[in-house]
Amino acid sequence: MKKVSISQVFPRLALFSDENYRGRRFVVRGNLGIRNLDRLFGDIESLRFFSTNPNATLVLFSRPNFRGGFRVFRGNRNIADLDDIIRGEDVESLVMANSRLTLAQIRNIRDTGVLPQGFRRI
Repeated sequence: MKKVSISQVFPRLALFSDENYRGRRFVVRGNLGIRNLDRLFGDIESLRFFSTNPNATLVLFSRPNFRGGFRVFRGNRNIADLDDIIRGEDVESLVMANSRLTLAQIRNIRDTGVLPQGFRRI
């Protein structure tokens, strides 16, 4: 009998169209950057970020293409209401990693729009 293996890809991010994890749900996995949340998923109001690595990083940006102000979260995070979460502004783009992204790396992403090697961009 052949063994079956299941591959889990982390981090995992569930995006919800309504506050408090309700409405339409979209799930993305792996090290990636989403350049324009609104264009791909519509208005996102809440999220759940999960990884087995406590240093996993979620960065939320106030402008598309990883621009503007940003807010960094480490480890697992549930955010029931994304309105005005970045100094009074909504989330327009994000980067998620299964490892720790330093502030220097995050600023480089913001300044250049270029993700580190091994990241997908959607």
